Amino acid sequence: MARKKFRYSQRPDSPQGHSFSEYLLDQPAQQTTRTELLRLIRGGEDTHLELKIKLSNSERIAQGIVALANTDGGTIIFGVSDQLRIEGVGNPEWVQQELARICREDIVPPLVPVIETIAFDSGKRIVALDVIGKRRPYRTRDGRFYMRFGAEKREVARDELSAWLDEVRPLSFEDIPLQTVTEADFDDSLLWSFASAFDESAPNISLYQTSDFLRKDLMLAIGGTDEFFPTVAAVMLFAKNDRVAELLPRSNVTVARFSGENGTAQLIEAFEIKGNLLSQYEAILHFVGRYVDMAKEKPKRKLLLVSDPVAKPRGTYHYYSVSEGVINALTHRDLALREIRTRLNIYDNSIEIINPRRTIGFTLPEGRAVRYGISRRINPQMTAIFKRREYGIHAPQGGIPMILKQSGRFSGRRPEVYIANDEFKLKIFAA
Repeated sequence: MARKKFRYSQRPDSPQGHSFSEYLLDQPAQQTTRTELLRLIRGGEDTHLELKIKLSNSERIAQGIVALANTDGGTIIFGVSDQLRIEGVGNPEWVQQELARICREDIVPPLVPVIETIAFDSGKRIVALDVIGKRRPYRTRDGRFYMRFGAEKREVARDELSAWLDEVRPLSFEDIPLQTVTEADFDDSLLWSFASAFDESAPNISLYQTSDFLRKDLMLAIGGTDEFFPTVAAVMLFAKNDRVAELLPRSNVTVARFSGENGTAQLIEAFEIKGNLLSQYEAILHFVGRYVDMAKEKPKRKLLLVSDPVAKPRGTYHYYSVSEGVINALTHRDLALREIRTRLNIYDNSIEIINPRRTIGFTLPEGRAVRYGISRRINPQMTAIFKRREYGIHAPQGGIPMILKQSGRFSGRRPEVYIANDEFKLKIFAA
């Protein structure tokens, strides 16, 4: 059944004394993807997910909501035991209204939550509260500040409060300058072919210096006249392949082919793809092409005879969807995550692309918004250059919405997208 979405809308008290329930918006939402929710629960509590068996202490719940709001948002799910079992809540309607009251009356400034009830075939219902903290810092009504660290919340001490409030948001990873990189580390043929594609009338493009061009024209480096500190984006886009692998080893991509339908099947082949973004993109598509067919139009259905061999044929995939999936993985990955790498796995009937992406601030509504092209992109400068034809690829347009729509038409099965445990996963199915 479809989920019902309840949003608290702040309105002044009316002279008629209307009840709060009249300000709840009850709107049919997108069809519930319970599989996505169960994946989130199975991962257990972390910095952005808290599980509760029931709502029994409003003061503690307010503290938990404040902690999530001050830690870039998260989700509290009611009706789940400590053993990660779905127990359900007895009165979800009361839970919804009490949570809305807490967010309105017990938290300063008031929060606008997203509260959803999810029903299961067994009849059990759970309530999910999504917290998006857009007006930090938040505190409880008695003036206490909380933040969340892993699965625990902690009160911010008074002597720490001033420093915490003065913190600035860190630069995105693509803007970090690298002090050990020199002009000799860059691939001149790639860099100057990109530059000359914009200015064919330049008398002699080779007269330009690499450091000046990266710093003054592309804004991919910092420093004065005698300094040259290119950014991570500059290295990923234009550095020589061997130097990218040395300077940014976590940028390597693992590609693998499994003989089965998931990662538990027998591994046929796997290796790491290294180098700048252009080299990685071409190498990944080459690897994919060794094991599957890609087409721009849906293939005609073939009749199989009884005498045909038992071996499964190569899967056929929508070319633009696979290409866009690889581009998104290369440009939108979060290189700040050390332990998680970009992976592309080929199975008998699907291709799965797994990308490091901090789930910090990613609530369930924001995860669904990705399906409609609404997301907070990381590495925007690197993405803008990579997707230019002058860089060397013919990138399709449309992002995740295009993949979901076109690949769904092509194969007859809608791709799967989900975000959990600091990973963004996209699964595309064969026709």
